[in-house]
Amino acid sequence: MADLTTTLIHHPYEPPAGFAAPQPGVFKASTVFFPSVDAMRQFDWKDKTAYTYGLHGTPTTYTLEERLCTLEGGRQCLLVPSGLAAIATVSLASLKSGDEVLIPDNAYGPSKALAEVELKAWGITHQYFDPMDTMDLADRITPKTKLVWLEAAGSVTLEFPDLCEQVRVCKAAGVTCALDNTWGAGLAFRPFDLVPGKVPALAVDISIHALTKYPSGGGDVLMGSVVTADEKLHMRLKLCHMRLGLGVGANDAESLLRALPSLFLRYRAHDEATRVLARWAEQRSEFVQVLHPALAASPGHANWRAVCGDHAGGAAGLFSVIFKSDYNQAQVDVFCNALRLFKIGYSWGGPVSLVVPYDLASMRSSWPKHLQPGTLVRFSVGLETVAELQADLEQALRCLVQTQG
Repeated sequence: MADLTTTLIHHPYEPPAGFAAPQPGVFKASTVFFPSVDAMRQFDWKDKTAYTYGLHGTPTTYTLEERLCTLEGGRQCLLVPSGLAAIATVSLASLKSGDEVLIPDNAYGPSKALAEVELKAWGITHQYFDPMDTMDLADRITPKTKLVWLEAAGSVTLEFPDLCEQVRVCKAAGVTCALDNTWGAGLAFRPFDLVPGKVPALAVDISIHALTKYPSGGGDVLMGSVVTADEKLHMRLKLCHMRLGLGVGANDAESLLRALPSLFLRYRAHDEATRVLARWAEQRSEFVQVLHPALAASPGHANWRAVCGDHAGGAAGLFSVIFKSDYNQAQVDVFCNALRLFKIGYSWGGPVSLVVPYDLASMRSSWPKHLQPGTLVRFSVGLETVAELQADLEQALRCLVQTQG
């Protein structure tokens, strides 16, 4: 009889198949067993027909990838440790020394930093284009341009570009276009079907998503995804992903799978509350400008309507304000510090409302002509009641006004 230790390791019991429950099973593995040497030599992880090593996929991660493909409207998906890792993976798979990448000037800050430091060190150049001027994008594309990043709505300032025309410009030039679709979350619009009913579909080439935000919904998971519709492009990305050794934890994948069924309900709730607060903010004398795509006066509103319509669940849960130049940065900081329900913190998409003041001048090549001068503050609206969030903003504004006394 085998030693008890060995028996416990090689126990013969196999649970019966056919167990079904609301949540998929969680499979954790680095090593994956093969039934034979021939199987080990023949199994291929790249088409998801088999398992070879935990880093290359498990039933848990395969399931999450397929559900994210459905969400975004693509056909293939890669999982990475964060949204920034998704941006880096796309850039590394698409660019080599001598190439150039174009980035909207209102893009996610770390994406710009990646280009300015790491990509530059590898001999890859970059240019920033005006996201609200499609001709500026077209004029900057050269034979060196191999990748164009798009973002809708823009990070922090939330202006909405003419996304359809930007994609058409990239297609005409034969340049790969990648969209940071974290704001839209696969719900505000379809990145691989920007004009429903159009044949062939107007589509971005790559959609990356910081799953950290709305898909997670709890402010407790870091993860990103890269979704594509073209098999050849996907395989190029997938092999780069493999060589970089990128993977995600099974428990994090489980958290995403658990959260996805409520994604639309949460996103819609964030959206509806944010529209109420943004319209309220428009009436406040302390603000010279309120930035939210669903507001008629917000930059790119017509572009947003063309792609997203005006339905509930089509405008996310962010809005920004620019304080009148009467208020300096120190006074705006007093306002932020006085907030009680809005916590000071980065990210968005979770149940807790957040606030961050930004030094916009340091983040842009020049001050955008469509923005008023002043200090900008961005709000992420959580799932608290709208009335209580509005009351919190009002009491903090009273603290701000007192600083002028």
